[in-house]
Amino acid sequence: MSIFVLRFRDIHIIMIKITFPDGSVREYNEGVTGLQIAESISSRLAQEVLACGVNGETYDLGRPIQNDAEVVLYKWEDEQGKHTFWHTSAHLLAEALQELYPGIQFGIGPAIENGFYYDVDPGEATIKESDLPAIEAKMVELAAKKEAVVRKDIAKADALKMFGERGETYKCELISELEDGHITTYTQGAFTDLCRGPHLMTTAPIKAIKLTSVAGAYWRGQEDRKMMTRIYGITFPKKKMLDEYLVMLEEAKKRDHRKIGKEMDLFMFSDTVGKGLPMWLPKGTALRIRLQDFLRRIQSRYDYQEVMCPPIGNKLLYITSGHYAKYGKDSFQPIHTPEEGEEYFLKPMNCPHHCMIYKNSPRSYKDLPLRIAEFGTVCRYEQSGELHGLTRVRSFTQDDAHLFCRPDQVKDEFLRVMDIISIVFKSMNFENFEAQISLRDKENREKYIGSDENWEKAEQAIIEACEEKGLKAKIEYGEAAFYGPKLDFMVKDAIGRRWQLGTIQVDYNLPERFQLEYTGADNQKHRPVMIHRAPFGSMERFVAVLIEHTAGKFPLWLTPDQVAILPISEKFNDYANEVRLTLKKYDIRALVDERNEKIGRKIRDNELKHIPYMLIVGEKEAENGEVSVRKQGEGDQGTVKLEDFAKKISEEVQNMINKW
Repeated sequence: MSIFVLRFRDIHIIMIKITFPDGSVREYNEGVTGLQIAESISSRLAQEVLACGVNGETYDLGRPIQNDAEVVLYKWEDEQGKHTFWHTSAHLLAEALQELYPGIQFGIGPAIENGFYYDVDPGEATIKESDLPAIEAKMVELAAKKEAVVRKDIAKADALKMFGERGETYKCELISELEDGHITTYTQGAFTDLCRGPHLMTTAPIKAIKLTSVAGAYWRGQEDRKMMTRIYGITFPKKKMLDEYLVMLEEAKKRDHRKIGKEMDLFMFSDTVGKGLPMWLPKGTALRIRLQDFLRRIQSRYDYQEVMCPPIGNKLLYITSGHYAKYGKDSFQPIHTPEEGEEYFLKPMNCPHHCMIYKNSPRSYKDLPLRIAEFGTVCRYEQSGELHGLTRVRSFTQDDAHLFCRPDQVKDEFLRVMDIISIVFKSMNFENFEAQISLRDKENREKYIGSDENWEKAEQAIIEACEEKGLKAKIEYGEAAFYGPKLDFMVKDAIGRRWQLGTIQVDYNLPERFQLEYTGADNQKHRPVMIHRAPFGSMERFVAVLIEHTAGKFPLWLTPDQVAILPISEKFNDYANEVRLTLKKYDIRALVDERNEKIGRKIRDNELKHIPYMLIVGEKEAENGEVSVRKQGEGDQGTVKLEDFAKKISEEVQNMINKW
């Protein structure tokens, strides 16, 4: 017994400190797992937790934590929790496919914003939409086995041998590019995948499964590579959640901006013009101009100066900015002129041009901040398979602005930009929005440019600005751009989908590259800090999101047609047009439906066009200078004098505009 006690006393137990988001600290044995930490807090938490964050990296719950760390426990409500859940679901899909399609080869299977996909090469077989129910059933069967998901480190040579023997050419290609000593596999049941994780501990939490579609996708996104089969899906821990999601999907189809945009004659695409190149029709152009004028009015209150730059730029401009080195292969081909060696590019971004505008004149510290704004159209190549309506295009207009300021002005400028973004969101009824603060990696600082002092000031300025505004913001370490920290805004639309709109970015890179300077109070030369901001993001994407948020029922001041005038028969077309001209004097946008249709049909058709007001006119209205009013979604509003209606609508629109 004494020998046992002696040996027990010789065991050295190493304790590590775990810091939680609220700042509290607990000590645990070295090698503690996320699950064990959750169990030490409460059994309920241990049942709900899906993954954990360790110093900003998401870990499996069973992965040991060896050193002092900041730890966050992720549940389904957290983005990282969903990501882990859907990542394991992608492996579950692959496991089912392996059983159903012997010899199938696997590409990649990531979690995405809503669900997951897996790119596969089924060989001679073909996987169609009609095959999805059988694959779903196999996934349900496998999930019910509650298989453990096991992580394993593997040497590069062993990984190449294992996947090579299985004929997994795609996996071997990926392995060949990985660094030895940093390769892991995950196994569940009979399926083993090359993967760095994170994953659930077992497949047990996956209760509801829906495979949503099948598409084609080039291997690694390269059009000269194999066309693979991409299977999309989504899973949930409860069937009720899946049912609610499917209802939302049906509603999303009704709100599809491509469908509504066509119905409302807002924009069009033509393969003859070119894929991904939207053309704005008269009503869409007028709507877009109103949006731009709205932002111009706000910007003028905040002392912005608007500029205009050419749609192309010399290649040397983008070499100087660094964009050519970073995006050259993905941008459009150069434009060669008759001049020897002279090359231009379609403008992929506005910031290099704005740097040259700043550099055009000597600047003093008293001149700053300088706020330059432009509705600048840019062009960026997107693969044809990635194009999607107005949300992914090859030509778009950014509501771009670049603020050049002193380091001590960064926080105030952030606050002012946040005010503008808040006004934009609230005016469009995006009441539910949040932000993400993207900061430097805590450990690896080598990939960032700029002094530690400036970075710390900028990061603290962003955090303090969010706190002062009471803005709900989550901090993500390692997500900053190499040139500075940023603040991204996410809005929730009417059916709960999240969209990224609006961004503010601090930039120490471009002022350095373009050698921008100002003379300080000390009469010495200093580098300004550059802030990029775009409240809309792009006009195209913003209009797409706004259409889907409102289902085409725009605010009265913005909507293309505010009033539809419906004569009950052709006899009253002349009076209907008189009504239209009267409304035009009040800047009210109206159309006359002169079709030889029954009034009930006209009402139904114009309801579908999302026009806020309909005016029914017949003999009584024509005799008395009146209109019978119907309001979208509210029905009959009674009969009023035409002039009274015009004044009421004009006042309603003006109040909306003046409010912001």
